[in-house]
Amino acid sequence: MKYTQYDGDDIPAFQKNDKAKVILICGKICSGKSTYSAKLKVNRNAVIMSCDEIMTDMFDKQLGDKHEEVVCKVKKYIYNKSLEVAKAGTNVIIDSGLWTKVERKTAKEFFNNQGIETELHYIKVDDETWNKHIESRNDAVEKGRSNDYYVDENLKKKVSSIFEEPDETEVDVIS
Repeated sequence: MKYTQYDGDDIPAFQKNDKAKVILICGKICSGKSTYSAKLKVNRNAVIMSCDEIMTDMFDKQLGDKHEEVVCKVKKYIYNKSLEVAKAGTNVIIDSGLWTKVERKTAKEFFNNQGIETELHYIKVDDETWNKHIESRNDAVEKGRSNDYYVDENLKKKVSSIFEEPDETEVDVIS
């Protein structure tokens, strides 16, 4: 599969006669997935389904041992609702990270088995940019301008140990 690279400003617009699809956004925490998704939403006439948005709006950030269980339930909800929206004819952007190859494969298969086309967009950042994004987010959280997750060293290490960079056979768009 050949991928296309966009800089974020030149994303082609959705054509009304195109079949709705699910766009899967892959990238580390603080890589710029939500910012990219917001731009893509306009250009692709899409609805964004964000795991982080639901988690921070609906649940206490200190779920403790229940955190991963709740994340799994939220992702299941997002996938099912995204399927419903796409079948109704509207593009969907799933902003959930898709950190592992297995998770990306499972997501693609879920939608493709229902006749819904997917695109995988990978938000690739170098370590210097990633660290700047983390600092910026943490500053906003500390100052009460954001209710996003604070990314401490433990979370950063966890993400780094789990994240599997997608190879070009998985990716449709790299940004």
